[in-house]
Amino acid sequence: MLEGNDQLNWSSLGQIFNPFSPNPSAFLPNTFSAISTGGIGINVEIPFPSSLQITPPFVFQTSSPPFGIPTNFADGDSILFTGFNPATFPAVGNAGPITINFDTPVKGAGTQIAVDDTLEFEAFISAFDKENNILGAFSTNGTSSLALDNSAVFLGVKSDIPEISKLVFSSSIPERALGINHLSISTVTVSEPSTIMAIGILGFGLFLGKKRTVLKKHSAISKFFFETPSQSREFWNGKEI
Repeated sequence: MLEGNDQLNWSSLGQIFNPFSPNPSAFLPNTFSAISTGGIGINVEIPFPSSLQITPPFVFQTSSPPFGIPTNFADGDSILFTGFNPATFPAVGNAGPITINFDTPVKGAGTQIAVDDTLEFEAFISAFDKENNILGAFSTNGTSSLALDNSAVFLGVKSDIPEISKLVFSSSIPERALGINHLSISTVTVSEPSTIMAIGILGFGLFLGKKRTVLKKHSAISKFFFETPSQSREFWNGKEI
């Protein structure tokens, strides 16, 4: 588990987009900064969309109408959304990626992720150190729905030393917007040999297993696991243990 002791809730940006009373001033720039609850500076980068018909990024509350937009995150979550064209269905959207940069390297971080108007997808996460060297990358299957049941897949990376400076989240679906909920962060260092674990938790859904893993040679990332409330599997250098 990530065992985060810090977080960034997107509602802290103070700009919540209300789809039932749209206000363009609630849109976000494609690059913006925020401060975690524990005081870590975080820079977020979302590429500009391929079409002028796609909105800029924004934050919305997920809930039943008219209180919010239904998703498969938890009811009441604030969702960072990459932007979409609401006049189309399925909605053409900004496929990201969403890049999270930490001013101070952290021990671990992760978030739940979903893809707009897409029932099934493959989600990807990559972790980098302060020199922009890739520490590791992996992917897992995820689902999206309107159930408000907290079933959005969780993607995170955890180390026992604070060496993670950047995370990149993306999906396998082109031209579909991404949404992530609050960013969970771990900054506590423990006295153990250095390893990094990639974490995938699929809410209340079924275990789906590892799809793909890329590890930097001699990197500390060599251990990862997938876990649901009903079962857990752990791997070392690509082999289940």
